[in-house]
Amino acid sequence: MENGAVYNETTEPRAKPPRLSLGCSLRHLGGWRLAPKALQTILSLLAVICEEIVADCMNCSGLYFFEFISCSAFLLSLLILGVYCTDAFERFGEDKVQKV
Repeated sequence: MENGAVYNETTEPRAKPPRLSLGCSLRHLGGWRLAPKALQTILSLLAVICEEIVADCMNCSGLYFFEFISCSAFLLSLLILGVYCTDAFERFGEDKVQKV
C-alpha cells in the first residue's frame, strides 16, 4: 500500500468556512405580525419626511420632540424588521434578541 492511499482514506475533507449570509426569512415575524410592523415603519418614515417639510415654526420645541420620536420609531422598527426577517435571529439566538 502506498502512503498516499492510506492518508487519503483516513483524512476527512476540509470543511468550508461558514459564509456570512443574510437570507430573508419570515418564520419569526409572519402572519398578522408582519403587516403592522411594516406599516409602522412606513408611517414613521412618512412622519420624518413630513416634519422635514416644515420650514417655519413659532414654537419649535414640540416639532423637535416629534422629530426625535418619529426618527427613533423609524430606526427601531427598521431594526426589528431586520432582525426578525433575516437570518440574524438564528445567529444571535432568541435569548439575546429578547434582551435587546
